[in-house]
Amino acid sequence: MNDERTLSFDEFDEIVNPRPEECEFDRVVDRALSRRGFIGGVLAMGSFAAVGGSILPTGARAAANRFAFDSIPTSTADDVMVPAGYKVEVMVRWGDPLWSDVPEFDHTTRGSAASQKRAFGDNTDGQDVFYHDGHTLLVVNNEYTNRDILWGNNPDAKAVSDDDVAKGMMAHGVSIVEIANTDGKWRIVKDSPYNRRITPQTDMSLTGPAAGHDLLKTAADPTGTTSKGTWNNCGNGITPWGTYLACEENFNGYYSAEDENHEVSPELKRYGISASDWGYDWARIDERFDVAKNPNESNRNGYVVEIDPTDPTSTPRKLTALGRFKHENAETVVNNDGRIVVYMGDDERGEFLYRFVSDGVYAAGVDTNALLENGTLSVAKFNEDGTGEWLALTPETTGLASQAEISIHTRQAASVVGATTMDRPEWVAANPSAPEVYCCLTNNKNRGVKPNAGGDETPAAGPNPRQANNYGQIVRWHPDGGDHTAAGFGWDLYVLAGNPTVHQDVYAGSENVNADNMFNSPDGLKFDSNGLLWIQTDGKYSNEGDFAGQGNNQMLAGDPVTGEIRRFLVGPKECEITGLSWSPDRRTMFVGIQHPGEDGNSHWPEGGDAVPRSAIIAITREDGGLVG
Repeated sequence: MNDERTLSFDEFDEIVNPRPEECEFDRVVDRALSRRGFIGGVLAMGSFAAVGGSILPTGARAAANRFAFDSIPTSTADDVMVPAGYKVEVMVRWGDPLWSDVPEFDHTTRGSAASQKRAFGDNTDGQDVFYHDGHTLLVVNNEYTNRDILWGNNPDAKAVSDDDVAKGMMAHGVSIVEIANTDGKWRIVKDSPYNRRITPQTDMSLTGPAAGHDLLKTAADPTGTTSKGTWNNCGNGITPWGTYLACEENFNGYYSAEDENHEVSPELKRYGISASDWGYDWARIDERFDVAKNPNESNRNGYVVEIDPTDPTSTPRKLTALGRFKHENAETVVNNDGRIVVYMGDDERGEFLYRFVSDGVYAAGVDTNALLENGTLSVAKFNEDGTGEWLALTPETTGLASQAEISIHTRQAASVVGATTMDRPEWVAANPSAPEVYCCLTNNKNRGVKPNAGGDETPAAGPNPRQANNYGQIVRWHPDGGDHTAAGFGWDLYVLAGNPTVHQDVYAGSENVNADNMFNSPDGLKFDSNGLLWIQTDGKYSNEGDFAGQGNNQMLAGDPVTGEIRRFLVGPKECEITGLSWSPDRRTMFVGIQHPGEDGNSHWPEGGDAVPRSAIIAITREDGGLVG
């Protein structure tokens, strides 16, 4: 087997749970038409009056420029690059203490479990800023940790002691920290009463349809209503009532069994659970991660977790009504009738796109807990003609016994109703200025080659039109009648990522991709207050072959009306750009730099021989103007 430290999460899952090869290629329509013919035939399917036509409406190129910066070139430097007139400072890094009695990060030892538990977590991902009683609170997901870096001071970069394992565990979770702008620089406020680390050992409550179900009961929790911890949180969301939504993604890679030949149930296998973990070895210090001894424990992960950042004593809530899968983010919309709508992607090759609609309506004085506990969970089906529909997941439509089972076995339910398999649906973003929603489909090398983990076919069609898709695309849809609770929608593609300097066919990308703004693997996605769509990438940074000229991962801004896209930021070597938020006055943009040097070739942000550290950077304009 390949060294598991060099494999992506999906690659490791496919080794321990291989997909059958797809052999009936004659069923897959050949999409390799001319680039212009392809764009005209697919991207223009969703020509809606709401946006004035197809991807580049007539006259759009003559529209007024809404960008406050000039596009920058790609970069392979070990630094953050931004346009002229902007400046960058590092605000908080992995291992920075949140309290004054915690030692500063030690580049030799990388800290201990005790210090990490009270320091900023690793590998920043989704984030948001909350303003409460004069305090600015930054909440950040700490998705995972790079073992080669975390344990880089040990032989073979592996855990030697139980404390090494516990240190890795404490680097996961969520960091809540007060920040303040002092003398023009943003810094964390040590010892703030709001500072908090939420870790894989933090007490949680289980809510919604699955709470108390037999599949959630364990020896430690015979009621099935409480659990410990959250980890591998990827994207995020916020609610209108001021809480933070952390989204559990690749939760499966932390479970293992002493017997490497232990066979898990088909239901667990559907989620990538196996006898092998990714090398974190958590079962060594906590028996609940032994899947042979505690097969129900993993059913208690894979949810959206609601956290109140303004109350450090509050208990986070796992929201089973929103389904169990590898959540990317949770985009929350208040519909015109007051109901809460949450859009969510399941980030694995060939998985699905979901929507939750609350039964109740949001208004002053209502019980907001109930809004995310009771409602209808649906999954998307995209038709070839540019229309689509939301398929409700109910006992009647899925054949499952109860809504509780649907909340636990959500992937299986979506397979039963015939949802559209997608190219890794990641961040979803709703346009605050128009009834339209966007989703990054990051990439899918298995498109038209293999089925997904549940055996569902993955033909190259609809919003996933390219076989062996290594570049990704962004799909958008418009709810029928502008109603986010409507059963139907129309869709088109905002952009097909690609490389026009290498390819002349569909792999060159759509017409709004050129040599000056090309990118691959769109991942993070967020609108700013001006209606620009910010796109963050997590793709190949080899800068050669199919990815020649694309450099390090980057952040771009797109105009939803004209389709224009400009590159705003390029990150350091071997990083992912992920997580985006703004200060309350909109004069600072906070961006996450995740896993710099994951292949051993970066020392960002401190340089020299320093250990590379994920971090949140603050970007401001030199003239003090608004940033987004």
